[in-house]
Order: sequence, then structure tokens, then C-alpha cells
Amino acid sequence: MALMGPANGAWLRHHTGKSRDSRKEIMPDQNAKPEWRMGGITVPEVEDYLYSMLPARDQVLQEMETDAAKHDIAIVGPAVARMLYQLAVISKAQTVFEMGSAIGYSTIWWARAVGENGRVIYTDGDPKRADKARRYFERAGVSKQIVVRVGDALEILSEQKDSFDIIFNDVDKTDYPRVPRLALPCVKKGGLFITDNVLWKGQLRKPNPDEHTEAILEFNRLIYESKDLFTTILPIRDGVAVCVKK
Repeated sequence: MALMGPANGAWLRHHTGKSRDSRKEIMPDQNAKPEWRMGGITVPEVEDYLYSMLPARDQVLQEMETDAAKHDIAIVGPAVARMLYQLAVISKAQTVFEMGSAIGYSTIWWARAVGENGRVIYTDGDPKRADKARRYFERAGVSKQIVVRVGDALEILSEQKDSFDIIFNDVDKTDYPRVPRLALPCVKKGGLFITDNVLWKGQLRKPNPDEHTEAILEFNRLIYESKDLFTTILPIRDGVAVCVKK
């Protein structure tokens, strides 16, 4: 099976085919360590190495990374985004529902992975962030593949009549335990249910967890105990859970 179609492969080669020296000159995350890198999961030296090896992103994505770092906006960052892109391409996904999209950084990666005939639903509760995301989508050339919905992601998902190849969960952490019950009926058989921040800055084994940590602990228990899912947690950035619906 080919890893990606010609159009998607051409995009990836075009935007990442730079020399290591040129990457270091233009990548904003080499020395600054923006907040979206988070840390606390991987050994710092290993994490630094992984980020130093990342090919340069295009101008729009780099601006979004800088925007997120400057204004403390939650994005998955390029290391996780590349993994999401790969999972979508490998699974030949055509439809993605994104729960919690912020300024649309990961949305662009999803849209490029599903291609021109695919569809990605963006959700966010902040109209100003949604407007900013729309502008980024236009500049990135993916606005035709993206449906922008403003409001509570769980409510929007509950209104969906279609099922999706991938549902990506990145909502408020206290809502995490509610997500599987709502999301799983909307994932196609053999589809992916993917969740960010499931290792939560390495806080999960510490005593006296706060409500966010407790919610993530409960969520992780639910996805591993579910008979409908095959689950693996990947310790990249802040932890990403990848679940296949049986």
C-alpha cells in the first residue's frame, strides 16, 4: 500500500524537502521552546533532538506556530501534526471531525491529508478564533475541504448524522470522560478515535490530582477498558491516544 497519494506526497515533499541547515535557519522552535512543546513526557535531550530534526513547515504553519506561542494558544505542534497526517494518509481517511480546533493548526494538516475530495469539520467555541482560522485556511489553500462550526464540540458532534473515518478529541480536559460515549457511535468501523494530552504533562501518577488530571485518568481507563476499541497511548509531546474502532 502506498503511504500517500501523488497530490499529498507532492505537498509533503514540496514543504519539507529542505536541507538540515536551511531548516535550522527558519524553524522558530529550535531555541525558543514555545509553550506548545509542553515537555514533561520525553527526556528533554530526546525531545530537543526530535524537534531539531523536523523539516521546515510552510509560511502559514510557521506563522501559526509563532501566533500560538505568542498568545498562549493551544495547538498540537508540528511533531504531533505530522503523526496525525500520517495516520490519516495510512488509513485513507476522507472524513475527519475535529473536537476543539482553536486557530485551526491541526485542521490544516488534516485537510491536506484527506485531499481535495475530503472533508474536515472544525469546531471551536470562540468566534474570534474561528474567524482567524478561516483566514489561515484561505491562505493555506484548504478552505474548500473544511466546514467551520462555532459552538460546543460535543453538542455539534451529537447533531451529526454521518459517521467519520477519524474523530480527533482535543476539547476541555474536564469533558474528556464524556467524549467516548458521544464519539464512538460516530466513528466508522475500522476508523480512528484519536485524543491529545492523555499524559497531561506527566502529572498522572502524582498524588492529589486536580479535576483536569482526574478527568484524563478516567478517560484513559475508559478507552483501554472499552470492548469497542483497540487503544495505544503514544508518549509524544503530551501523549496521544490512538484508538481503532473494532
